[in-house]
Amino acid sequence: MDAPRTDPARPAPAALRRRAAWSGAIALTLVGAALVLPGAVGAREGSALDLYDASAAGAPLTAESRPHRHGVDDDHTTAEAGHDGHDDGHGHGHDHSDPTTKNLVSRGGETAGTTDPTTAAQARRAAAAVAAGRRTPDPVLVDVPLRERRRAVPEDRFAMAGGCYTVGGRPVRFQATDLGRYLLYTRDRRFLVLGGTAAEPSDAAVWAARRLGPGLFQLSAPGGSRTERLRTTTGCAAYPEVQVGVRGLPHGGATSFQEVRGYADLHTHGMAYEFLGGEAHCGKPWDRFGAPYALVDCEDHTLTGGNGAALEALLSGKPSHDPVGWPTFRDWPAPDSLTHEGTYWKWMERSWRGGLRLFVNLLVENGQLCQAYPLKRNSCDEMDSVRLQAKRMREFERYVDAQYGGPGEGWYRIVTSPWQARRVINQGKLAVVMGIETSLPFGCTFKRLPGGDVNACDVASIDRQLDEVHRLGVRQMELVNKFDNALSGVTGDAGETGVVINGANFNETGTFWDMRKCTPADGESADKTQLAAPDISAGQQDALFGAVAELADGLNLGALPLYPTPQHCNARGLTPLGQHLVDRMADKKMLIDPDHMSVKARDMLLDQLAERRYPGLVSSHSWSTPDAYPRIYRAGGAIAPYAGDSTGFVAKWRRHLGWADPRYFFGMSYGADINGLGAQGSPRGADVANPVRYPFRGIGGITLDRQRSGQRLHDVNVDGVAHYGLYPDWVEDLRQVAGKDGDAIVEDMTRGPEAYLQTWERAESIRPDSCRNPGLRRSVRALDRAVRTGMSTRAVLRAVGQPFVRVGREFRYCAEAPGRPKVAMTVELSRAGRVVDVRRG
Repeated sequence: MDAPRTDPARPAPAALRRRAAWSGAIALTLVGAALVLPGAVGAREGSALDLYDASAAGAPLTAESRPHRHGVDDDHTTAEAGHDGHDDGHGHGHDHSDPTTKNLVSRGGETAGTTDPTTAAQARRAAAAVAAGRRTPDPVLVDVPLRERRRAVPEDRFAMAGGCYTVGGRPVRFQATDLGRYLLYTRDRRFLVLGGTAAEPSDAAVWAARRLGPGLFQLSAPGGSRTERLRTTTGCAAYPEVQVGVRGLPHGGATSFQEVRGYADLHTHGMAYEFLGGEAHCGKPWDRFGAPYALVDCEDHTLTGGNGAALEALLSGKPSHDPVGWPTFRDWPAPDSLTHEGTYWKWMERSWRGGLRLFVNLLVENGQLCQAYPLKRNSCDEMDSVRLQAKRMREFERYVDAQYGGPGEGWYRIVTSPWQARRVINQGKLAVVMGIETSLPFGCTFKRLPGGDVNACDVASIDRQLDEVHRLGVRQMELVNKFDNALSGVTGDAGETGVVINGANFNETGTFWDMRKCTPADGESADKTQLAAPDISAGQQDALFGAVAELADGLNLGALPLYPTPQHCNARGLTPLGQHLVDRMADKKMLIDPDHMSVKARDMLLDQLAERRYPGLVSSHSWSTPDAYPRIYRAGGAIAPYAGDSTGFVAKWRRHLGWADPRYFFGMSYGADINGLGAQGSPRGADVANPVRYPFRGIGGITLDRQRSGQRLHDVNVDGVAHYGLYPDWVEDLRQVAGKDGDAIVEDMTRGPEAYLQTWERAESIRPDSCRNPGLRRSVRALDRAVRTGMSTRAVLRAVGQPFVRVGREFRYCAEAPGRPKVAMTVELSRAGRVVDVRRG
């Protein structure tokens, strides 16, 4: 296995001097940029079926089957009060670390004081349908063992992980470094090597185990081996490691095919330690030698005592930090410390133990930023980085397996279908979906030349690379991130930050963003507002810039960063190559994320998918606009707002309730965007009237206390979401912030994974359920004929669509009979998931 860097040795003095010089150069460059751009820093009752009558929703099943624009050809034209926009002085700016903009309902662009396209009546009806959904039967959750019970004599070479065994007559802790490989950690906190012990772990201290017979193992280290008869004992030293702070067993399902419950994160970058060349991100999600070697600062940060960490200072707004990670963690991890590791595997484990059941890991890269950062050990080619991070995901899965007793035993399970994900979650494990978020997927950049755009990709190269990443396991993907590309226009970034990113866009494409004056019908669904020239007069200035844009179009000249008065919309939409990619992704049943696209491009994408009635849409972290959210819900898609602060997320949840489509199961997910230079939730303070009170009860009856990492005790009230392990605490904070709606928001959060899986099933051509959608109801006789004894659960879904509820061994549907428009039907299944009976009721 090609593991991440683990060499504990110090770099050579010459290397240190070079890094110090580079760090100083970076600091001067970024501080100079900061001077020029000072703003850049910174339980159930009643009949469940009667609660749903989709005819009252007033929306036909084919509402999204024709191209349309909101506010033009649908009824979403009337204002609803309560918009929570934010004006940064430039219109609708966004800074990853800004505590105000990170809580906007749309990070992709909206303007304060305007309204969304949903009527008050529609919003009330949608929220009522969500409330009715909460009263439907919940699936039965069961306790699942953390791992197989440890036997006195290990049954195979994987079983010793974390155990205490007698070796050479003394107690020794077996600390897994890989499957069947261990550090042998002695009682006096040293490491066994051939001929003695060592103070620090190294290759010489890694022992490979091979079972020779019952209890008899050969242990081999570089240069030799020894034979030991292993049996559990007591008295071993604990290996230094991050604590989880959760009591109780994980929850799973009573069957492998029932509805799932838990939490879902649809946007995180768990392998981002390899992006931007591999040297801009400090720390790693795991190391074969554990926390003391994974949770260390970057070398250039350490060299300067935390005073030369220019990128960290620029992003956090703090001129210096304590570079020591393990074991003190004085300054990091923290919500605004954006260059430091946030998804260490034990923090991830706490989140899983705390209820996380679905996790989308996005492979991320930005080649331009990678090239600009001088310290690097990896390729800046975005697809090379995608391949490397996909490999690291498999290695991470293997490492967790090693800690839990063998292949397939760990809680981190990469999945490639909704059926596999449902099975994994009901086993009590974490279903991990692989996704992509890069600026130039498949190398699809372009150069703007007077004779026409020159694309760096074509249909054949797109198809070839899409096939490749699909084989890697990718199932969710964005088309664009920070720059215009050969597929799509981008929404851009606002204000001074936009100037920097726009410059990089020019370096990549030979043109700046073509942002033009626009007046969106809903008043808020525009792209990012750019710094504009001083206003001459409204009519004259807009006419002037319009004429310049027309001239540039005629000559195919690159756009200049000369922008009219707000609002701004990128003139670049979804290109023919982008349309081809969208069709190919839909053909492969992949989930398409429209975040970061220009309004024009996203509208074109939604029209294209509506025309082919494809529901596989996921907006993962609030980088779409309010005009798009109702369309995504109406298409049968899923949405995860950016997590941000608990107070901001509660406001976003309330607004999304009004956009929910009554024809589909509703659940709320979040997009953490951790490790992606996205600020995490800030603390509300320990002195508020409604803090999180430790210990607190979590999903499935578990108990969570404050989390300890080395010498640092983390409390969400005072630390915020300092690292990924505090997301269960953040969910509890949502409960407190929401007040009387606290139970409702947590209930919706626990339904997030199911909502995602149902979207994914619909992308696999499974029809929506017939209770929420009366137009899909079959006659009782037709349903009875379609579902045959012995059919698998997947075959049932393909035959009669999604059930209204899936509890235990029952799928419940709605049919119709003469004089009875709604007849409840139950498909009874065996424990193995085969049809046993179909009956009324």
